[in-house]
Amino acid sequence: MGVIVLQLFAVPEGKSGPQVIDILTKRVTSLGGVLSGSFMVDCETYTSVASLGATRSVHLLHNSETPASVFALLEAASGNKTVALVADNLFDLLMLKLSNFYQAKKQTKIESRGPRFEAGDFLVKLGSVTMGPAFKGILVEVEYQACSLPAACWDLIREFMQGFLGGCVPSTPPQYIQNRFGDMLGPIDGINQYLEQFNAFRKTTGIR
Repeated sequence: MGVIVLQLFAVPEGKSGPQVIDILTKRVTSLGGVLSGSFMVDCETYTSVASLGATRSVHLLHNSETPASVFALLEAASGNKTVALVADNLFDLLMLKLSNFYQAKKQTKIESRGPRFEAGDFLVKLGSVTMGPAFKGILVEVEYQACSLPAACWDLIREFMQGFLGGCVPSTPPQYIQNRFGDMLGPIDGINQYLEQFNAFRKTTGIR
């Protein structure tokens, strides 16, 4: 597992989501990217019932790269801290058993899915984000598999990303990566970035 950076890519006016994915696909393949199947990351959110006191949310995320695992992110009552748990996929059944305490929010399931490319030491995933039937935007995931320390490879990742995404890639790392610039990263760090972006999409529709 290397360093994952998740980048929002704005859909230009007059373009559809599939058209943007096609454009980015051509750019990635021009850099040597080879199509290697597809991917999906999804998120469903459960909230605690009123009888438990302060409302807490549990976000369940699945990643096709780790099909045997479920990532459960529990928000503290203050909302300022998240506790992460990695479990096997039976955790989904456990949440159903806990329906007296945590209930799934209606119409909040959100996912990013699309083509997956390999380009040397890089993995590139071009995701169309949907919530229910509604298209929400484009998320591009880039993973540099040869290194797990952002401080040692950010410049290389940035240069690669700018090669097919252009000026939307900033010179400084995303805030999440900055906060862990000297840490060894793992799968949960990619999941945390997806949750941040998914929550941002939900807020644009007034749902969290």
